[in-house]
Amino acid sequence: MTVTGISILTVNVSIHSSPELTIVVPTYNERDNIGELVSRLDLTLAGIHWEVIFVDDDSGDKTADRVREIGSSDSRVRCIQRIGRRGLSSAVIEGMMATNSTFIAVMDADLQHDESLLPKMLSVLRTDDVDLVIGSRLVAGGDNKSLQGLRHWSSEFSSKLARWILKIEVRDLMSGYFMLRSEVVAESVRKLSGVGFKILLDVLASSPRDLKYVELPYRFRSRHSGDSKLDSNAAVALAMTLIDKKLGWLLPPRVSAFLFVGGSGVIVHFAALTVLLKLSGLSFVLSQTIATLVAMTSNYIINNLFTYRDVRLRGWNWLTGWVSFTLACGFGAVANVGVASTLFREDFSWGISAFAGILVGTSWNYGVTRLYTWRVR
Repeated sequence: MTVTGISILTVNVSIHSSPELTIVVPTYNERDNIGELVSRLDLTLAGIHWEVIFVDDDSGDKTADRVREIGSSDSRVRCIQRIGRRGLSSAVIEGMMATNSTFIAVMDADLQHDESLLPKMLSVLRTDDVDLVIGSRLVAGGDNKSLQGLRHWSSEFSSKLARWILKIEVRDLMSGYFMLRSEVVAESVRKLSGVGFKILLDVLASSPRDLKYVELPYRFRSRHSGDSKLDSNAAVALAMTLIDKKLGWLLPPRVSAFLFVGGSGVIVHFAALTVLLKLSGLSFVLSQTIATLVAMTSNYIINNLFTYRDVRLRGWNWLTGWVSFTLACGFGAVANVGVASTLFREDFSWGISAFAGILVGTSWNYGVTRLYTWRVR
């Protein structure tokens, strides 16, 4: 029709309501598991209005392409592909913030989490005064035996340690399988650290109120395809999460880790200096120079493995990163000495002068290497 000379095209638009349930699945190199997981969700969630959001950290095996392939014929399957950043917890947060669903579940793509528990989780949230339902391997009826050896021991020990430090009574704090009300996410999202693997722990520790929860037992299965993404760095990631929840009001976890690594560098420096002076017969100046370079290299390696594990440098980038790190720390050392010397000449005590120099040098090292070595903005 036409109104005052303007043609208006009337189009019939079909408006669909938001799903009741969204399953958020963080992925990295899980291409071979995607189809099977979607098929299982389709069977177990019959009669429920649901969607699944795969949040992929730019997997080399083209996991995101596989998700889009399935999603092209099934609108319930969505993909968020993240470029230039990585991390399970941060991926889950992005997925949870990308939905309008009333309820949100989190599970892995490796099929170790028993999808048949999802309807029961949803039923509890629908009918009970509960904020959170946790799939637990550690309550009666649960089974954690598919975790072998060190991983089994580490999971249980980590849960006990986190419960003790954070004063949270949840039995399976290391669970990556849970369902919650969307308002719980909205209440705590700005306090979530997004560090490491354990988003459940992050949610519980960040909530402004005590959450009402239920733990439902399930049997943790063996991985369907591919390799586990949990390595020795998982312990470091957990440590950084705990540090953030206890000390985050004072220092961000990366800063705390950077300072800790810097402290270890002092030990490495003196150890190298002692060996060079005692065994090599080199002059003090040359020994001190070599020991400084050794300590800087040690700090770089440890920071790359742990502090900046989510943007870890590899190959040629590792070498160029080492160059930028040592150059930045070299300037930091000059700033340290310059500030300390200036204050000392102005009649400040040697302790205050030294502390000010260390503070300036460390701040420089952290800020510059964060921006230019690991390029974290």
